[in-house]
Amino acid sequence: MTMKTEVRTYWLNTMLKISLPVLENLANDSLKARLPNTNPSCHKNALLEAFGRTAYGISPWLELEGLTGEEKKMQDSCRKLFHKALANATDPKAKDYMLFGGEEDERQPLVDAAFLCSALVRAQNSLVGNMNGKTKEQLIRCLMITRRIQPLDNNWVLFSAMVETGLYLLGGDYDKDRIRNHVRKMLGWYKGDGLYGDGEVFHFDYYNSFVIQPMLLDIMNCFKDMEQEMLPVVWQRSKRYAAILERMISPEGAYPIVGRSVCYRFGAFQTLSQMALYHSLPEELTPAQVRCALTAVMKRIIDGPGIFDENGWLKTGVSGYQPDLGERYINTGSLYLCTTVYLVLGLLQEDPFWSDEDQPWTSQKIYSGQNMAADKAIKL
Repeated sequence: MTMKTEVRTYWLNTMLKISLPVLENLANDSLKARLPNTNPSCHKNALLEAFGRTAYGISPWLELEGLTGEEKKMQDSCRKLFHKALANATDPKAKDYMLFGGEEDERQPLVDAAFLCSALVRAQNSLVGNMNGKTKEQLIRCLMITRRIQPLDNNWVLFSAMVETGLYLLGGDYDKDRIRNHVRKMLGWYKGDGLYGDGEVFHFDYYNSFVIQPMLLDIMNCFKDMEQEMLPVVWQRSKRYAAILERMISPEGAYPIVGRSVCYRFGAFQTLSQMALYHSLPEELTPAQVRCALTAVMKRIIDGPGIFDENGWLKTGVSGYQPDLGERYINTGSLYLCTTVYLVLGLLQEDPFWSDEDQPWTSQKIYSGQNMAADKAIKL
């Protein structure tokens, strides 16, 4: 096994270590019984959070064709687990039937229904195409329930738009005007240099990567006739934001812990992984340096103490167990948004991202004394 093959294997093994407790328990209708209740005030939403977010991150790998050997066997197994899990999640008779809408003030299900729909966007053959008719009907009914939830006037508008996109992919009754209006609202909150506001106000956090830029791209790519003239601009903004994210990774693989929801850990780098997946990295970044940078971040976090409990569930924190870093809405299920760093496992081993020789990332180059061109903002 070559060193580069070992790196992909490390990524794959850590993704499965995080994801399998969710998929296996839900497929066995035992997630509700076994998912740790670390925040009783919002645990009723934890099942959909864990499932939707896990699917959101691993879907490009589930969609990938051309795998062989042991990885292919693992992929086939996880595809089957996903479909069993989805059937239980949407079946009112199942123990793990999930809350897609409840009390009038209960908004959270809209969020994680959208993450689940994002997984469908990213894996339209393996997840949507192979979904049986009964499960599809169940899922459509569940997604329709979320329509009673009014999105907040911030990144949540994309959750509403993404659920409608999911209904479109499933052949359900979707509202294209709702999608268009929410996309336009998000585009109107652009602040400059590759960054959107979270609503009218700018927040210095990672929500451009957790939600805003990935969902905006996925929705607009599903409806290329929508704001058509803006699609190339949105791509350029995401490229710029990916460049900024890469520059935030220190030579040691650390990154700034700033803003809310930092317990989503390396999910903060979803946009960088997404641009690598789509072969759309900015010109100044090579796939190999991004691989090396993200691997350093991953190892710094995963190899730390206290990331998992004794049963393999994620624990709240960034570097270890740090419960005070979790906001009031953080529960065990919330933490699985970290899987979005693994989007680039949707590329085969032969892709330059995995096969090119190791290269230093930007901060390594600068702090080793290498001369480099100055960074520049974009005006789009």
